[in-house]
This record gives sequence, structure tokens and C-alpha cells, in this order.
Amino acid sequence: MRKSAVRKRRGMANPLPMTLRVYQRLSAAAAPLAPALIKRRLKQGKEDPARVGERRGMSRDIRPHGPLVWIHGASVGEVLAAAALIEKLRALNIRILVTSGTVTSAAIVAKRFPADIIHQYVPYDSPRYVERFLDHWRPSLALFIESDLWPNLILSSAARRLPMVLINGRMSHRSFPRWRRVSGTISALLGRFDVCLAQSRIDAERFTALGSRNVVTTGNLKLDVPAPPADFAKLERLMSVTRGRPVIVAASTHPGEEEILLEVHRTLAGFFPTLLTVIVPRHPGRGEAIARTIAAAGLHVGLRSREELPTAATDIYVADTMGELGLFYRLSPIVFMGGSLVEHGGQNPIEAVKLGASIVHGPHVFNFADVYEALDNAGGAKRADTQEALVKQLGKLLADPAARNLSVAAAERVVSQLGGALDRTLAALEPYLLQLRIEMGASDA
Repeated sequence: MRKSAVRKRRGMANPLPMTLRVYQRLSAAAAPLAPALIKRRLKQGKEDPARVGERRGMSRDIRPHGPLVWIHGASVGEVLAAAALIEKLRALNIRILVTSGTVTSAAIVAKRFPADIIHQYVPYDSPRYVERFLDHWRPSLALFIESDLWPNLILSSAARRLPMVLINGRMSHRSFPRWRRVSGTISALLGRFDVCLAQSRIDAERFTALGSRNVVTTGNLKLDVPAPPADFAKLERLMSVTRGRPVIVAASTHPGEEEILLEVHRTLAGFFPTLLTVIVPRHPGRGEAIARTIAAAGLHVGLRSREELPTAATDIYVADTMGELGLFYRLSPIVFMGGSLVEHGGQNPIEAVKLGASIVHGPHVFNFADVYEALDNAGGAKRADTQEALVKQLGKLLADPAARNLSVAAAERVVSQLGGALDRTLAALEPYLLQLRIEMGASDA
């Protein structure tokens, strides 16, 4: 009885399912392979050579004094979703540690976040590395964004009785059936969270079905993110070299979409001879390959990573740089949202809407289904299922500024109505934040 009570207090009231016990043993046994994995990822450009120690739970940074909130997100989208929340926490003088798993997300944190936000690469999910990470940082509260659930990270945190909250929780229609097939495993992980704050009613129902103990629908934090910044000197330069030309921006494109977009450009240029299409690939490292494809198709291409600017002869401009979407959203009133012509699930349209863009997207938008449905129904976005439909929708917006303005106004109304997730998230976190403020007062006394 006594042992059972201890286990319950540590978040381990129920025995771990066999899948997680096997995972723990295998991930511990695989730790010696980490150097080889890191070496391979370094060659692929997926690791920062100056910070590979962080993947093994080691850090050169010193833990700040007092309570520390740890916020974890998989990559760029998740980390940016927490930007407004991080700003609110900073206003309470709470120190913040952000972890993520990609080089691009680390670059975004360095570029977009205040200097006092600590960023670390999340350790590989081996018990030894996770324990080393937790021993060093000793977080007071852990906030996991969306659904990046690493078993050892969660189980070790729960064993230390670290309060954990899943924020902006999302369970996609593709992930849900996969997780249901191993419901005991996911239930053992989700059950370690004190609260699950879900993006939508459907997400809430899915998390509940998978074993989350306390689920609250708070909305999508990505609807409350501030508009991305831009270097206005660079914006003025771009506007000066494109003045008088119609411009379309294709944002966050994925493999398989650029070929469609260059054919769309070729067709539209027959009606709008000075048209400039700007392609901003989701992964900037693909810029050179995209440029070669465009050049092979007989179109003139400019590449931003080479510090080229569009000229009068440029048909398609590839903006293969990091953190400049805010610049290009401000350049064009028409934005095609990538990841939607292929089965990726679409990219977040909210930032583009907040900067006055009229949105066009493909049929595959399940990552943001509720947002796109509301935008489409209100006329704030246009869906194009085929290449021909994409030509038609973009052509209408290019030819009719009044229709463009109506679309932008409708989209802005939708975003305003769907907002409020930040306030609801803060309200749900208030008991934890109150405890941190009490601890801060005690440590200052």
C-alpha cells in the first residue's frame, strides 16, 4: 500500500504497458549509437555542430535562478505558436526555456524571440540524456505544444512530479487512428499530463478517447500570433524593383507544388505579362533545386540566397531564406498557401491574413481544417483543387482589386472571431502561474 501511494504521487499509479517498457530498454541500449546518428545528421545539415552536446542533455548555458517554465515544440510552427504566450510569461518576470528539434526552429528563436529566452535542442529520447537534461535545468512547469510526445521525456518528468500541460493540443485525422491502435501506450503518456488544452472540440474528443484525464478546449494559439516582422529597408528595396508589376506569393511550398506553380505562372503570364511569382519554400535548403527546375522550364529565375533581386526579366523569384515570410506577405496582396496541393495538410494562413493578404489554397488543409473551413465559408479564402482551378482563382484576384479587398476583409473578420486562445490558455494555466509567483516571492525574500 505504501509503495502504491508513492508511485501514485510520482505519476506512476498504473504499471507501464509492455510497449513503453520495451521502448525504454531499447532507447537506453541505443544510446551508444548517438555519435553515429549525430554525424549523419551533421552531414545532412540537420544539426548545429556547435551545439550537438545538447542532444545528449549537456549544456553550456547556466540555469537561471528561480522558477523556470520549460516550453517544448517540435519545430518552427509549434515554437511560433507559443510566441504570444511566451511574451505574456516574460511580462510576469518568469524565466523561460524553449526546446525544439530542428535547426530552422533554433534560428527562428534567435531571430524572433528576446535575448533572455533560452533555447536548447531537445535531447535524444534516451533515458540517460533525458535525465541529464532534467538534472541540469530542473524546470518548474513543462508546457508541451501540440503533440510532440517523447516517451522518456514525459515519463521521466512525471517521475519527478513535474507539472506538465499539453497546450494547443492537436490530434490530426491521420494520427488519431494510428494512436488508437496502440491506445494503451498513448494513454499511459497522455495520462501523465495534468491538463490537455485542445485546439478544437474534435481535438478534445480525440484526446479524451486516447486517455487524457482533464481536457479543455481553448482554441488555436496560432490564431493569436502576432504578424511576422519585416526589415522595412529590405521591403522598400523589393517594392522599388517590383513597382508596377502584379505579384503573387506562394508561401511555404513543398515538393511537388513548385512544378504546378511554374505552370500556373506560365498560364497567368499570358494574361498578365509582367506577373512576378515569388516562391517561398518551406525548407530553404531546397532553393537551388527549385531554381534549376524553373530554369529548365525556360523561365527566368532569381534566387534570394544568392542576394539576387528580381529584375524586369525575372519570372519567378525563389525566396530561399529563413525568417522573411513577413517581408513577402507585405509585398503581395495575393498569397497561395503551400502544403495544400500535396497531402501535407496545409500551412497556417493566419499570419498572411493579418498582413492583408487574400488567400488561395489547395484541397489538402487538414492541419488547419477548422480555420480554412471558416475562411472558405466567409469568402476569406478560395479553394483550388486542380491546376486549372488555381489559375482561375488567382486570375480573378489579379484582375479584380475590389474582390480582393472583400476577401481580405472577410478573412480578417474570421480571424478576429476565432481568436482568444491566448487568454483562455493563460486562464487555464493560472493555478500553475500563481504557484510560480509564490515561489518567486519566497526566493526573493
